[in-house]
Amino acid sequence: MFFNFVDELRAAGIQASFKEHLTLLAALDRDVIDQTPEAFYYLSRATFVKDEGLLDRFDQVFNKTFKGILSDYGQEAVDIPEEWLKAVAEKFLTPEEMAEIEALGDWDEIMDTLKKRLEEQEKRHEGGNKWIGTGGTSPFGHSGYNPEGVRIGGESKHKKAVKVWEKREFQNLDNTKELGTRNIKMALRRLRRFAREGNADELDLDATIEGTAKQGWLDIRMRPERHNAVKLLLFLDVGGSMDPFIKMVEELFSAANSEFKNMEFFYFHNCLYEGVWKDNKRRWQERTNTWDILHKYGHDYKVIFVGDAAMSPYEITHQGGSVEHMNEEAGAMWMRRVTNTYPATVWINPVPEKQWNYSQSTKIIKELVNDRMYGLTLDGLDDAMRELTRKNGA
Repeated sequence: MFFNFVDELRAAGIQASFKEHLTLLAALDRDVIDQTPEAFYYLSRATFVKDEGLLDRFDQVFNKTFKGILSDYGQEAVDIPEEWLKAVAEKFLTPEEMAEIEALGDWDEIMDTLKKRLEEQEKRHEGGNKWIGTGGTSPFGHSGYNPEGVRIGGESKHKKAVKVWEKREFQNLDNTKELGTRNIKMALRRLRRFAREGNADELDLDATIEGTAKQGWLDIRMRPERHNAVKLLLFLDVGGSMDPFIKMVEELFSAANSEFKNMEFFYFHNCLYEGVWKDNKRRWQERTNTWDILHKYGHDYKVIFVGDAAMSPYEITHQGGSVEHMNEEAGAMWMRRVTNTYPATVWINPVPEKQWNYSQSTKIIKELVNDRMYGLTLDGLDDAMRELTRKNGA
């Protein structure tokens, strides 16, 4: 199995030499880690991965080779009877039937009713309009339909849930992925301000020729490397409704990673809250406080959010509105703090612009970024980069 592991790593473009293989085996032989699948994962990752941009490739290879061996990376699984989560029945409703179902009420009423249901219900239920179960029109459960509900397990069918109760795992974006078209890179290059900083490690040919001519001997002159001096904070929405856009966002991420020397990236889900993260596998253990970001990076940083802005409006406007945790402050408050700290902020949306007006949450996010929302198209990226280079956004 270990030899297959090394072969798969090499096939994925990760340098895995025989020496590294022996290092891993020696570490295992000396019991340097606990005998758990998760500890073995981190030991092998530390042994073979020398570039953080290859972490996603390593995860894919590890999963392929040792499928089923990993323990839980994130949240504990929800304590709900497993049989409840099996979609043994699904009720298909016509558009007319869906239109007749009235929403349960506002946010507080939804959450209060859910608490009461959990206290009262004693068995599995399916196909109804009140209890937590599968199918039907109840606002609680999954595989059914209700305009405003809380999805418990299962898969999203109609994208209507205002809160989701389940274990969710997201995938890191691969910043080494090649772009499908170099035009996207060209659009990003509008956001350039070149400077020569750091150590003098690049040959200055013109100065060398001039100095040699004046001195009469070889006079080698060096200079710092020329690079894009723009400072960028990139916030990437991952998981859920963003899954269909992974390829597009990976291409943008790859281009930004190669174009901007001074770039920091963070992941979030749906809306910005008090914490973000660098690694989706460790997002519940290793999070970065959003306040720390606002205080660490200067006002001269440009900020780009990438996300579809598709969510329940409660996730933006309400305390406790997040689908994954009980946030103490509304997402809108954190978005305002970012735009107040960094005047040069834009939002890149992969959803076609003609569909934005059909989403209330998209309209709210667009307003929070001062209408600086642009499509993830060549024209949209071009307009976004022009906006970030404007004097009033510098």
